[in-house]
Amino acid sequence: MLFFFLCVALLVLGYFIYGKIVEKVFTINVNRTTPAYELEDDIDYIPMPTWKVFMVQLLDIAGAGPIFGPILGALYGPQALIWIVIGCIFGGGVHDFFSGMLSVRSSGKSIPEVVGDALGMPARHVMRLFSIVLLVLVGVVFVLAPAKLLNQLTGYNVTIYVVLIFVYYFIATILPIDKIIGRFYPIFGALLLFMTFAVGFAMIFGGVEMLPNLDFWTNTNPNVNYDGSQLPAWPLLFVTISCSALSGFHSTQSPLMARCLKSEKKGRFVFYGAMIAEGIIGLIWCTAGLSYYNGPEALADMLKGTPSAVVNDVSFGLLGPIGGFLAILGVIILPITSGDTAFRSTRLILSEIFKISQKPVMKRLILAVPLFIVAYIITKLPFGMIWKYFGWSNQTLACLVLWSAAIWLAHKGKCHWIATLPAVFMTAVVVTFICYMKIGFQMPYGTSVAIGIAAALVSFFVFMIKAKPQKDSADE
Repeated sequence: MLFFFLCVALLVLGYFIYGKIVEKVFTINVNRTTPAYELEDDIDYIPMPTWKVFMVQLLDIAGAGPIFGPILGALYGPQALIWIVIGCIFGGGVHDFFSGMLSVRSSGKSIPEVVGDALGMPARHVMRLFSIVLLVLVGVVFVLAPAKLLNQLTGYNVTIYVVLIFVYYFIATILPIDKIIGRFYPIFGALLLFMTFAVGFAMIFGGVEMLPNLDFWTNTNPNVNYDGSQLPAWPLLFVTISCSALSGFHSTQSPLMARCLKSEKKGRFVFYGAMIAEGIIGLIWCTAGLSYYNGPEALADMLKGTPSAVVNDVSFGLLGPIGGFLAILGVIILPITSGDTAFRSTRLILSEIFKISQKPVMKRLILAVPLFIVAYIITKLPFGMIWKYFGWSNQTLACLVLWSAAIWLAHKGKCHWIATLPAVFMTAVVVTFICYMKIGFQMPYGTSVAIGIAAALVSFFVFMIKAKPQKDSADE
């Protein structure tokens, strides 16, 4: 139990100490007019109260990731908690802050355009492709996850809920951001936090032995890979647990709130702070996965369905019928409130690519209708396959965003290491993953690790050669 509280305390200290360092390196400009005022259009660019922007940002980035990912990550043992803490403070917080604040500095542009400004047109095209594919996969995952939970609660067919959620997503995607998202998401955010902490308190005071295993060096995952070997913690743990540690999906969501931020002074609270809050959510659910079941084998057996089965079991087991129902309701809301913004972000990225104004509602429909048709078709694929491709593309996008932040900082003559080091680390992760896994090239594990490390080192050396301070890059 003490280790759990230590992890929470480290995340909070990370916000006040390292978050402040990140903000200082970036150098905010409180006198600069933000896109919310500069480009106000009452559709996507709307000044909103800071507390509301924070709550919407939290729901936008959270999705099912800080619940499903940590539950799956718990199979690897308590080392999953260490990754959440370190990844959140030094990786995810930096990633989210820069993806949000660079968008603020770029008139609220979506992340592919921000990266393109830093890395050039080839990188812009790569980011456009990765962002669109990832966002569609996110939208699909965040349709299927709540639909399955609703099916477990009511017994109604999953397809019915899939259709209903898609209808809601479509409406939320084309309406002005303050009509549904800005109005109801702060309430949903409060419900999410209340019920997540209820699960945490139930573990603490409900007689559950918290973290009975604190062997951080042993990989406890009982599952095996396609070749019969144990699933290795490196690099799988760092792809499995993304949203509560470091997630590229967040970079696609941060520009939504960058268009609503009243002052750069609030950037650390909104972007870095929401990441820390999500890290705490991830800690609670990872701890539940490590503590509620009698060993990783029992957890793996429950996970033969989907992580939603664990959410259902833990919530009702710890909180009883009423509390369990409310907890499940909060977990259902979580992915839904990220799925709609995923599609909204995709619409905006497409509008920037094809230079289509989004003020007329008909032009919003032109982009939204085919987008949702493609997404519905993808829902027919196996959930496990979609999740794996989502995981790799998600972390690859995070890697590209971190490199972009590092180059921006280097061009400004600032301390680029806060972004460079996590970028190098994640380069090794994503390259090793795609070389080794069945969804990739299925290379031998040792070869995959060697290629991953080599790719990270080559990327670092190229960066150090190319990223020089530019005389015309001074802050305004």
